[in-house]
Amino acid sequence: MLPKFCAINSLLINQPSRAGISMHVHILGICGTFMGSLAIIAKQLGYRVSGSDANVYPPMSTQLEEMGIDLMEGFRPEHLYPEPDLVIIGNALSRGNPAVEHVLNKGLNYTSGPQWLSQFVLLDRWVLGVAGTHGKTSTSAMLTWILENAGMKPGYLIGGVTNNLPRSADIGDSAFFVVEADEYDSAFFDKRSKFVHYGPRTAILNNLEFDHADIFDDLEAIQRQFHHLIRTVPGNGLLIVPHDEATIERVLRMGNWTPEQRFGVAVPEEVCKKLAANGGVFWNAKLLNGQGSEFELTKFGHGSTGEVISRTLVKWDVTGVHNVKNGIAAIAAAHHVGVDVATAVEGLQTYKGVKRRMELRGEVEGVKVYDDFAHHPTAIMTTLQGIHMKLKSEAAESRLIAVIEPRSNTMKLGIHQQQLVEACQKADMVIWQKPKMSGLDFNALVADSKVPGYAFSTTDEIVSFVEANSIKGDNIVVMSNGSFNGIHEKLLRALDHSPAGASGF
Repeated sequence: MLPKFCAINSLLINQPSRAGISMHVHILGICGTFMGSLAIIAKQLGYRVSGSDANVYPPMSTQLEEMGIDLMEGFRPEHLYPEPDLVIIGNALSRGNPAVEHVLNKGLNYTSGPQWLSQFVLLDRWVLGVAGTHGKTSTSAMLTWILENAGMKPGYLIGGVTNNLPRSADIGDSAFFVVEADEYDSAFFDKRSKFVHYGPRTAILNNLEFDHADIFDDLEAIQRQFHHLIRTVPGNGLLIVPHDEATIERVLRMGNWTPEQRFGVAVPEEVCKKLAANGGVFWNAKLLNGQGSEFELTKFGHGSTGEVISRTLVKWDVTGVHNVKNGIAAIAAAHHVGVDVATAVEGLQTYKGVKRRMELRGEVEGVKVYDDFAHHPTAIMTTLQGIHMKLKSEAAESRLIAVIEPRSNTMKLGIHQQQLVEACQKADMVIWQKPKMSGLDFNALVADSKVPGYAFSTTDEIVSFVEANSIKGDNIVVMSNGSFNGIHEKLLRALDHSPAGASGF
């Protein structure tokens, strides 16, 4: 029997007020997706919340301001006067930062974001954690919406702004809490991965590749952290893992004490039955079109031979095989906490996506500009494959133009040079933004590409190039995990004044 879980009011083990005065929490790095979400939850719990960051910009700044949270730009010690009751320090801050040094010199009470979340929010909650190199945000958003649509009123913390939900985080009104379980480190004083703090009862492990080269030496180091996560999942919980993912299999072989459910796409039925036999469960998707917007979901696991339990048709507005996998994992996790398959599918079919995940920012003169968060070769590849298949299915005269800012720490170290070349081959054109400092060889990226490629030093150069050469029907996909110097709006403004269709690449 599963343990009982507390009502929401019992979470306030440390009251957010003293003698009627709200306790003050200041968050360093507040405009990051994770830290901003913490700020929202702290505000909902009744704390006075303020925060500072190097750059304060939408969409996170908009959310925070609407919540009545005080924002300050920069990391100046004076932002910490009067002294807050607690400082939550984001993992982007390190020793030498003026605010960090002030906290240490003054002996202020401080903690990491994951630790605060664990102690003041997740305690006694049924945590559904979504981990993996790719797809964490989308899968977390899908799962949260499925639960919300089913009337379960979950709490959640998602690393992005979803189109179904009012904000990126909410305390919720039930025992259930969905959290995007990031493998990045917790803080300068706690180098463990964030997700080891969360204690999920339902855990999704979507995939695992080498990333975050600034903190991990190799893939094995990341696998070790995933093993530490698995160690925290109780024996009466559930692991939801992909079929035939070698990197995850190696993690599971390090030790697992929790039942598993597997999922896959286009796995032969006999294989599904075998893996679901004798009490197991396997979730399989049969694609009904190339872009993944329609598929048949089959649950295997009946009897000793793992026969079919149910078959359900899924039609939704999302594309890409990677998103089909994300959707299956979300359904399986929701099913574990009591949502029947039909209801889960109903929620998935009304899912509207996450901002900055193939988000259409505008269309001018027949040219569409999309925004996507992809910042790893695999994410870039799957994003481009998804829109390529969509454009192909529409049989339209259109070109796919990738504009990429390789700004992640791993990218800047030049770790994925060759993988980046291969990731872009579904595009008709690739345009690179060259950072001031990077380990990538952009001349080689352009020379090795099988499709036309260009590299520019500034955003304005990219905008001018696109303005001069765009044609009606172009689909421009901008990929970056940062603001990219506002390139989306710059492109739309420039294209609005250009004779689209007059020339081409």
